[in-house]
Amino acid sequence: MSTDPEKKVSLLVFFLIWAKRMRWEVPDIHVQALIWLEAKGPLAVLRCFRGFGKSTILAIYNAWRYYRDPTFRILHQSEADGTAYKTSRDTQNVIRNHPLTRHLLPPNQGTVEQWWVEGAADFRNASMFAKGILSNVTSARADECQNDDVEVPRNIQTPEAREKLRYRLGEQTHILVPGGSKLFIGTPHTHDSLYDELETMGADCLTIRMFKHEHRIELAKDLAYRVPFVPDVVFSGIGKLSRVLVEGKDYRLVDAGIEFSEPPGTLIDCYAGSAWPKRFNLEELERRRRETRTINEWDSQYQLHSKPVTQVRLDPARMIPYDMVPEIRYANGACAMYLGPVQIVGAAAYWDCSLGKIKSDASAFSLVLTDERGRLYWHVCKGLEGEIAEFDERTGRIIGGQVHQVRELVIKYQIPRVVVETNGPGGFVPTILRQALKGTGCGVGEEHSSTNKQKRILDALESPLSAGFLWAHIDVLRGPLWDQMRDFNPAVTDQADDYLDSGAGAIAQTPVRIGRIVGKPTEVRQDHWRTNAGVHEVQVDY
Repeated sequence: MSTDPEKKVSLLVFFLIWAKRMRWEVPDIHVQALIWLEAKGPLAVLRCFRGFGKSTILAIYNAWRYYRDPTFRILHQSEADGTAYKTSRDTQNVIRNHPLTRHLLPPNQGTVEQWWVEGAADFRNASMFAKGILSNVTSARADECQNDDVEVPRNIQTPEAREKLRYRLGEQTHILVPGGSKLFIGTPHTHDSLYDELETMGADCLTIRMFKHEHRIELAKDLAYRVPFVPDVVFSGIGKLSRVLVEGKDYRLVDAGIEFSEPPGTLIDCYAGSAWPKRFNLEELERRRRETRTINEWDSQYQLHSKPVTQVRLDPARMIPYDMVPEIRYANGACAMYLGPVQIVGAAAYWDCSLGKIKSDASAFSLVLTDERGRLYWHVCKGLEGEIAEFDERTGRIIGGQVHQVRELVIKYQIPRVVVETNGPGGFVPTILRQALKGTGCGVGEEHSSTNKQKRILDALESPLSAGFLWAHIDVLRGPLWDQMRDFNPAVTDQADDYLDSGAGAIAQTPVRIGRIVGKPTEVRQDHWRTNAGVHEVQVDY
């Protein structure tokens, strides 16, 4: 048999020979992926939906690599050792049974973790070395590093976990021989997906979604909606109550889009251009949709959008941005605070202080303003730095430190009161802060939090976010708060949430404001157009 790579068959032909043996019907998307795999660059990313068969294709690709060049070395990594071994074992099976490679795997040569093909030239480094991404592979050498679904929920649950994953992947740069390649295959599982990062680095990318066209109606309260394409599949809802809507019964197609028989009152997804309609028919799609817990999970696993598979409880995109500073106005012997045209009637400042030690939370300070309608404006969210207080050695006066930074904020925004969380290091801080705030007219309150932090954050932030009552200054949105909100997982206790906690504390200190007294349900409202002359006590004698 010729060993000249130029006279050997392409990956597509190699695959079709195997598919014929296995009696597979090859869809167009597999042909597309195979052509791309053979021509890919040195840094490549294949994103494909769940059920695509990527691991099966990868095993055949590996066998083809050894068919083309028996000296080729592959480091195959997945989310865990056991998962990596599956692809290794599948690659061995293809080599043993494919007509073009059955001579390449000698008996009793290595294990499923590492093994050599006939013709291998490096007996220190195996032809195939399969390990989990968090396992130690420092001493390995490879011509190609493969990463098959290394981004999974347990590897990316927190920013620290995502950083650890990236550190492990960085080892592959030193493992690869000059001219080597990296291949990533998988589906995104988080908002800052590894695959997006690789794409920005110039990786050769192929993305194959379940549906080519998609259009979402977040809450369908009307009868008719515009859709930019003719939908093939229309879903309502997500999870166990989800179903495929039936054309002619639940809706009908019109020139502008879609018209329902009655307002669905729920989320509607319209799709067209199925990637694999024979395998994923309406019954299979409906089953998978019902067994998918969150819409984020559906979007990430089938439409390949970079979202966490869990529900985002605190979506920072729901905050309404603004770019104004509060202004004090004086008129008729009185003063008032305005944020643009809106009068501010209250302010709550909350300081979740920290000593700035390694692995400790940030010393987070938040200021939340409120108007007469009860809308909340998260105006300041920043970390204070340095010692709690710096004293003049001669006079003993406070001349710097975190409490001095608080004093500057109090004067700048005319804050009437600052609440200090006294858990941990905050126990002694209120006394020092009162000393620093002398002469400002600002009071100091103390708050000892005994409730679960995750519950406290959700209780304070979830309702105003969902109601559209939480605004945020653009400087707040540009800071660390955005990522902390997006990453927040109520099930995780050890996570970065210090800025969230300070904001939640400020919102909890804000009184609920009611615009008008609610009267009897049958009462007819009468607006008094005349000016109010005040309240008077009148003594009468009948």
